[in-house]
Amino acid sequence: MNQENDQDLVQHLEKQGVETKMVMGHPASLFVLFFTEMWERFSYYGMRALLTVFLITEIAKGGWGWNNSDAMQLYAWYTGLVYLTPLIGGMIADKLTGYRKAILWGALIMTLGHASMAFEQTSPTFFYIGLVLMILGNGMFKPNISSMVGQLYPDTSKKKDAGYTIFYMGINSGAFLGMLLCGYIGEKVGWHYGFGLAGVFMFFGMVQFYFAQKIFGVIGEEPGTKHAPSEHVHNLVEEDQTPKNVVRDRLVVVAVLMIASIFFFFAFEQAGGSMTIFAKDYTQRVLSGEAGTIFKWVDAALTIFPILIVTYVLFQLSTQIYSKYPMTVIATAISFAIIWGLGLWKVNREFSQDVTEVTVSWFQILNSFFIVTLASSFSKLWEKVWNPSGPVKFAFGLILVAVGFVALAYGSMSIPQGAKTASVSMIWLILAYFFHTTGELCLSPVGLSYVSKLSPKKFAGLLFGLWFTASAIANFIAGMTGSYIDMITEKYSMTVFFLIIAALPVAVAILLLLFNGKLKKMMHGIN
Repeated sequence: MNQENDQDLVQHLEKQGVETKMVMGHPASLFVLFFTEMWERFSYYGMRALLTVFLITEIAKGGWGWNNSDAMQLYAWYTGLVYLTPLIGGMIADKLTGYRKAILWGALIMTLGHASMAFEQTSPTFFYIGLVLMILGNGMFKPNISSMVGQLYPDTSKKKDAGYTIFYMGINSGAFLGMLLCGYIGEKVGWHYGFGLAGVFMFFGMVQFYFAQKIFGVIGEEPGTKHAPSEHVHNLVEEDQTPKNVVRDRLVVVAVLMIASIFFFFAFEQAGGSMTIFAKDYTQRVLSGEAGTIFKWVDAALTIFPILIVTYVLFQLSTQIYSKYPMTVIATAISFAIIWGLGLWKVNREFSQDVTEVTVSWFQILNSFFIVTLASSFSKLWEKVWNPSGPVKFAFGLILVAVGFVALAYGSMSIPQGAKTASVSMIWLILAYFFHTTGELCLSPVGLSYVSKLSPKKFAGLLFGLWFTASAIANFIAGMTGSYIDMITEKYSMTVFFLIIAALPVAVAILLLLFNGKLKKMMHGIN
């Protein structure tokens, strides 16, 4: 669907004073949010990729030498609070600052957090201060940028799900590059360099968003700002005429989807916890000879091609907005020049090594790589081929994340009960991340879209905050579950540990499929 025959979308943008130029069939403003979120996720996932492995790495190698249980508990508290604070940040934006100012304040606080973590060698206090600032900054940033994406599209637009999927590609492009480069530099050069690098790109994300604010028209301005006619006001009037039982039913569906998401992310977020431990202690990561050479070429491709893809997206955006927003394009272009330099340096450094040791954090990039390569296919699937209801998409997501853990359980069968180390093939982690990614594409961007479509507009920030609260609960449970990996492995086996994680999402998926018809009726026409 192109701009010419999508007049509803164009009219929707015009009513809010949003730039109507399109990039790849979607509003140019979507891609400003794309790059803002991309660099924020670079910073978050770049640091997260290092967190667990840094804590459990021996003191002689620059880590803190924590045991797995303690590291997982800190991971649980950090990731849980990171996703809890958006509830407060959403309310602050709805009532006081508006979305734009909240995003800018959040980005600044997170930049300072990364700067603090870069001084972890000076004193552990800086490390903990950095974690606190990251938690607070994310609370202001995360729910409000998602809310702005939703307001770019009418609720009836068939492009809304596709728009969120494209936005999700931006999320994962940043996550990919952050884990790839921060993880590599942190593990192979110095932990503090990895932590500090994450903050550099958070700064660039803040700058490019700051200079592009006018592209959003009235979207994201402070509450009470007078503009006429505002689409925000139009939506509130619309909602006043919506029967209370319809609003209630839709909110019940949102609640059901949020609860289902907890079971998905409980499994999915093992990536930074128990799956990181599995990668460090139980996976064959030292490669030589032909295997090492093959990995070097694969790693080089994984480094260069995603950078090429997002560079192309930046080029497409720049052709549409450079004349009006040159500083936004220039800031992003500078950040991309740095990324290209670091990527090429990394590839050259690896090819100069005789023996390849795959970093622990490398495996986490697979999720984001698969997202970047598969997101457009899923977007086209929902838009043109098959577009089932939200609950059905969620059920598929839950089943697929479980399949990933079944693969890990099967691959772990050779590990003796209670073993502290092993050398399992990398293929099982690769398969797990592939299935987890396909599951994520069925659930996470769809979830964001449904929260936007089913929620009353005046509470949009709050409800996005609640969506991330569900993620907070899931992250906390995921980390605490991961802290039992040694105990369960010693008493039973690694296979049993992974099968336990697989079982819960499957049970919830079955319930969603059974109640799909009822949930569809309760959405009252929202598909």
